Amino acid sequence: MGRPAEEEKRLQEDLTTVSLSSPVSLHIQILCSGQCKVNGMVLFEGAMWSPQPCTACQCHRGNAKCQPMPCAAPIKQQSTTPTSRRLDDKDSRAVESRKILQGRSRGTQEIKKKEERMLVKPLTPVITVKPVAAKKTKPEVPVKMQPRGGEALVKMQPRGGEALVKMQPRGGEALVKMQPRGGEALVKMQPRGGEALVKMQPRGGEVPARPLIPAVKLTKDSIQSSDEDDYDDPDSDDDDDVVGPPWVRATARPILRATLRPVTARRPVPAPAAPGRPVVTFPKKPSFMESLPHGCLLSDSLIACGSTGLAHMPIITDLGLKTLYLADNKISKIPPRALAGLPNLEWLDLSKNKLDDSSISPLLFQNLPRLRRLILDGNNLTKVPAFLPPSLVELKINDNKLSGLTPTSFKGLSKLLNLELEDNHFHDGNVSPLTFRPLKKLIYLRLEDNKFRAIPSGLPATLQELHLSDNKIEVVHAGLLNKTVNLRVLDLSHNRIREDRIAPRAWIHLMKLESLDLSHNRLVHMPSFLPVALRHLTVHHNQIVRIPGYVFGHMRPGLDSLHVSHNRLQDDGVDALSFLGLSASLSELLLDHNLLQSIPPGLLQLNNLQLLRLNHNYISYVPMNALCDTRAPEDSPLMSVHLQYNLIQRYLIPPTAFSCIRNYHSVLLHPQRLENQE
Repeated sequence: MGRPAEEEKRLQEDLTTVSLSSPVSLHIQILCSGQCKVNGMVLFEGAMWSPQPCTACQCHRGNAKCQPMPCAAPIKQQSTTPTSRRLDDKDSRAVESRKILQGRSRGTQEIKKKEERMLVKPLTPVITVKPVAAKKTKPEVPVKMQPRGGEALVKMQPRGGEALVKMQPRGGEALVKMQPRGGEALVKMQPRGGEALVKMQPRGGEVPARPLIPAVKLTKDSIQSSDEDDYDDPDSDDDDDVVGPPWVRATARPILRATLRPVTARRPVPAPAAPGRPVVTFPKKPSFMESLPHGCLLSDSLIACGSTGLAHMPIITDLGLKTLYLADNKISKIPPRALAGLPNLEWLDLSKNKLDDSSISPLLFQNLPRLRRLILDGNNLTKVPAFLPPSLVELKINDNKLSGLTPTSFKGLSKLLNLELEDNHFHDGNVSPLTFRPLKKLIYLRLEDNKFRAIPSGLPATLQELHLSDNKIEVVHAGLLNKTVNLRVLDLSHNRIREDRIAPRAWIHLMKLESLDLSHNRLVHMPSFLPVALRHLTVHHNQIVRIPGYVFGHMRPGLDSLHVSHNRLQDDGVDALSFLGLSASLSELLLDHNLLQSIPPGLLQLNNLQLLRLNHNYISYVPMNALCDTRAPEDSPLMSVHLQYNLIQRYLIPPTAFSCIRNYHSVLLHPQRLENQE
């Protein structure tokens, strides 16, 4: 439609009104940039619009050109006003974009409805996620999982790896790293959150490279129960699995399939522990074991099944196991290869079972090169098991029925440090003098509660502690201990030793002996020729009636403690020279439960004495200078004096009798025998 020249000129002004054959009028403002402003809306060059049916307008060089258009059928005209009229679209592309947006909005609403119906229970499944049709490496893919309102972020790795999953049924995040080149995923889910290790396994090919997908939804259709097929048709696809921005639909993505299976634990899981019991964690390494009874405790390097009623040795294969505790059970048979799967075992405790000589095969310990401690206490063994591991440093076979020791009993145990053979059937005739020769490093030996009548011969020179209590030893021969020059502790208590049956040179060579226990024997006098370096002498519960003078005079530096309780000492059995040689060293003197009627003389010369026990005697008086020297300028080192259960009348005690003792509460006088009778 043409316009006169005057009108063209007028259209270039700021405001122009164009009248059509219809009663509708448009208010157009011509902008300097060639744009048109119609009814307050700015239109760009070439924009088209229809102000009314059968009419079309176009912005051309800042001018609005309108012309009629043919109509196929009459259309009922709707009344419009400038305030209610709106622009339909800028162009055909804008109209199409609006339709796409509306369609995607409806799809998102449908997905939300499905999401509300989906329910993922916090079970303990094995989840195998398999990407399909993999060809190239795959970037990380975050996946949002909503089991019950929470989210799970899944990251995929093209060359494998592990994934840490934290599942929170009430909300949270879960991080999964996928392994498209094989492997399965062991997932342990907890009702209130936790962790799970997932290893992904593809199903046919590698995952092709794709751009990053911001969100992939695993719906309930992708999770199958344990009795259904593991995977759906790999060719199937469901648009409902995609949530997020609209462009995600056009992006290639893997098809994820999740399968729930019962968990197969590498080790049997014990019942829920009571409060305070250790939490069981399983090592991430290959292992095998048969079922263990309730009550066993397991960790990375330990299995403890004590007092659980085991009747047979469990077959276990675990390269990381170091301690196996099976004490106090009913095990009577051990297969020869029962320990073959534990090459790194260091500690084995089979005490208090029903093992006998036939229970332990010579092949049992062959595959245990690192075994250090073997405990077989409380069984029915009659001989030391053969072919013990040479790596042993501790061997305990107490409380058995061992009836003898031969030169080959400990063959190859050159590293053994601790040997305990208490409460067996040993005696002088069934223990060979060559028994201990292979034990080149032995430092601790227990032979208590046997039937020895003398100290065994052939003891190792490296020995430092020897325990021979509760035997039938009557005599200590000279020369038996000549080679044990490193001996520091000797326990001969609960035997039948008399002082006249101790050879004068019995322990003259024991220059390092510090502790000697001769309690519960048959001593009548304090033994002479005691070891020169002795520091602790115990002779309580004997029949000692006298401590001869100068008996301790040869000792250097002297005794630190002397226990002579529960004997028959009387006043004439202790004189001023009885403690000669102990004035600078003795700190504990125990003379309780004897027959003393007065405080022994010579106590003032014990300058380092801190504990004095004279209770349970028959002392009736405390002289002025018996315990404290009133002429001494310094206080006594005495910290405790026990005088109770005597016949002392406290009101007869001189005021200065305890003046050298710093604290009067350290002197115990109550009760006395007479007071106790009243």
